[in-house]
Amino acid sequence: MQARREREQMSLILETRKGNISAELAAVARDENRPVETVAAGVACGTVVVPKNRLRRLARPCGIGTGLKTKVNANIGTSTDVVDVDAEMKKMAAAVDAGADALMDLSTGGNLMDVRRMFVSKCPVPIGTVPVYDVMALRFCCNSPISALTSDDFLRAVEDHAKSGVDFVTVHCGLTRRALAVMLAQGRLMDIVSRGGAFLAQWMTETEKENPLFEHYDRLLEIALRYDVTLSLGDGMRPGSVIDATDRAQIEELIVLGGLAQRALAAGVQVMIEGPGHVPLDQVAENIRLEKSLCNGAPFYVLGPLVTDCAPGYDHITSAIGGAIAASAGADFLCYVTPSEHLRLPSIDDVREGVIAARIAAHAGDIVKKVPGAIDRDRAMSEARKKRDWERQISLAIDPEKARAYRSTSTPKQNDVCTMCGDLCSMKMTEGLRKEQKREET
Repeated sequence: MQARREREQMSLILETRKGNISAELAAVARDENRPVETVAAGVACGTVVVPKNRLRRLARPCGIGTGLKTKVNANIGTSTDVVDVDAEMKKMAAAVDAGADALMDLSTGGNLMDVRRMFVSKCPVPIGTVPVYDVMALRFCCNSPISALTSDDFLRAVEDHAKSGVDFVTVHCGLTRRALAVMLAQGRLMDIVSRGGAFLAQWMTETEKENPLFEHYDRLLEIALRYDVTLSLGDGMRPGSVIDATDRAQIEELIVLGGLAQRALAAGVQVMIEGPGHVPLDQVAENIRLEKSLCNGAPFYVLGPLVTDCAPGYDHITSAIGGAIAASAGADFLCYVTPSEHLRLPSIDDVREGVIAARIAAHAGDIVKKVPGAIDRDRAMSEARKKRDWERQISLAIDPEKARAYRSTSTPKQNDVCTMCGDLCSMKMTEGLRKEQKREET
């Protein structure tokens, strides 16, 4: 009985280091078509995470990190202006159906505990949250000064989320008083755009105390180890404008996160690092290199990055451009951005568009990283196009639903071509040349 209890308290990292292979780790190896020993080695040294709370059954576990397919996360959740839980549940279903590998509940409106529990009970993929949002809600619902909040309030929120079964939590541990001072001294254009980061900065300023998630990091590790929750070390200083990208405040926070990631790994806690943000094209790859160097290869989870600030309504495209470059440079986890980013809470269609755009970026990056099987899909698609095998092309598409809809709404006169070229189809003409060549050879 004692041995069983000890196993139940053992984290995935610690179990893996002992040579034990969990069902989730084995499932990831099968899905990735990688030797289970390779995946296990990545988990043991911290370059791969498999987020899964010990209290939760997970239908579709996923691995995130070096040597694996680039994964995609979709954000859902209520806001203080729009509290429609049924709509958010439909968005969750749409995101999973579109191929999201993980979800984050970013709810800030309504009964946050009830919303979170509903998501956890229904979500088949790993789910993450931002516990500091509960602290923000506590402050506003009680109409109390922010200085009345204590360090225990922040840590209690993390444990409440872990108890509810979430698989990973964003914790802004690297936004220290020093990082805040660096940002204020530098004079950023957009200052702090992270909601959790801004709230912590306000608390630190009013209380003149250190960030409790940094000061009491050992307590945070104890909570994470108890529930085997993966820590996603948040980027409270991420740039919200390409003008602010790769500045001193961002790098100061990243340096701190590298040290915290090392401490988590030593404690047997899985950890990944969150990154920017808004970054010009020519700085994206360098941001990935910096994280991998400063954080000892820990999985990198990036928002986009968005490569221009001037495309409201099309930010799923700006983020897909940056995401493809980031993934090809070694980013492991892309957080989707929807067309409605910066404008409104996303609709179901926005969620779907965001997931598909991020998946395209992820796949483009995987080709460059030579992830096993990535280029094979493109080869198969090219072969199907050459044969004008429309059903095969649709089945290989990242979004088969849209591909089928486009094909069905414009019927060609001849079924073996499309209405773009019709009788002038280059593949059909070349096929005739090949047939003539064969006749001459015989």
